[in-house]
Amino acid sequence: MAWDDTASKIWMNGKMVDWEDATIHSLSHVVHYGTSVFEGIRAYENEKGSCVFRLEEHVKRLFDSAKIYKMNIPYTEEQVCDAIIEVLKVNDLKSGYIRPIVFR
Repeated sequence: MAWDDTASKIWMNGKMVDWEDATIHSLSHVVHYGTSVFEGIRAYENEKGSCVFRLEEHVKRLFDSAKIYKMNIPYTEEQVCDAIIEVLKVNDLKSGYIRPIVFR
C-alpha cells in the first residue's frame, strides 16, 4: 500500500496539529526501546457517508494493550473515538487507514 500524506492534521496529545509539527524527541523511550501499542483501523465510504469499521472495538483493544504494558492513556476511550472521527472530518477524508499509536 502506498503512503498517503494527503492528511494535513494529526491528533497528537489531545490537539489537532499540522502534519509537519507532529514530532517526538529523538531521546523518546519509544525510539530506543520500541515501547508502544497501536491499532490499524479502516474507514470506508458507503452510500450513507463514511463508516469507521468497528471503531469502539479497536479503541478498546488499544486501551487493553496499553494496560498490559502499564501505559497510562490520559484520555477516555470515547475521547479517542471522537478524535479519530474528528481527524477524518478535519482532513475531509471519506475513507482511509487510521493508525492510533500510544508510546512513552
